[in-house]
Amino acid sequence: MAWLNLRVILQADRAEALSDALLEAGALAVSLEDAAAGARDETPIFGEPNEPDAGLWARCALSALLEGGADAAAVLNAAARAAGVADLPAYTVEAVADADWVRLTQAQYSPIQISPRLWIVPTWHDTPGGDVLALRLDPGLAFGTGSHPTTRLCLRWLDEHLRRGETLLDYGCGSGILAIAGKMLGAGRVWGVDIDPNAVQAARANALQNGVEAAFYLPDAASAEPAQIVLANILTNPLKALAPLLARLTVPGGSLVLSGILDSQAEEVMTVYAPWFAFQAPVFDGGWVRLWGRRA
Repeated sequence: MAWLNLRVILQADRAEALSDALLEAGALAVSLEDAAAGARDETPIFGEPNEPDAGLWARCALSALLEGGADAAAVLNAAARAAGVADLPAYTVEAVADADWVRLTQAQYSPIQISPRLWIVPTWHDTPGGDVLALRLDPGLAFGTGSHPTTRLCLRWLDEHLRRGETLLDYGCGSGILAIAGKMLGAGRVWGVDIDPNAVQAARANALQNGVEAAFYLPDAASAEPAQIVLANILTNPLKALAPLLARLTVPGGSLVLSGILDSQAEEVMTVYAPWFAFQAPVFDGGWVRLWGRRA
């Protein structure tokens, strides 16, 4: 079966009303994106935590998925009338061929080599041959598949610096990838914390899938026990706000590894943590940075 993709460019103040009306008129799905996506004028609508969102883009590209036999013009006209859009904008309609969407999605994710011995491998791929540690992980709701530079930076630190038996806390654990990798690399007690219940659930499932013992909690249920290694791959603003807490959660002489930080933000983050930590030289990858500090 084929589908139709109806695409309309319109102002933000009419985009949401027309989206709702298209769904009522029979569209299977509707999405909005920046009409300038990929161009110099592309703008974000989400800020970092504790910063206000900018709202919808000034000009939106609305895409509506319709059944193959639908009359796209009639659907759009009916939706426009219902949404009170008098001057109907120009639109395009393209056929969307049927496909094995599961297979196409899986084809986007291949095994990722983090280091000579550590790989991240989706469950539908075979494990690489040789003497390797293969962490089985599929993309899901929680951040962390090994493909993002910040995740790779933290994983490489673990592979290079973790000593067998050290306790490890992954704060903002997402998929649990850092905690699970740490356990596979020889850490002792391992636990993770995240404010998102979906992330906690995903991390527990990923640990079970990899056969490792790691516990994951929401913040209110987490232990206040400090760890010898604390990792936090989040974003700059929450990392700055969390500095006193992460300092308390790191044992004296322990390691704090921070990422989710743009290279231009490294100095300000190190300044915030300077009362507690002495930092090594930052390590960069694709515009992102990893910081490693030793607790005083």
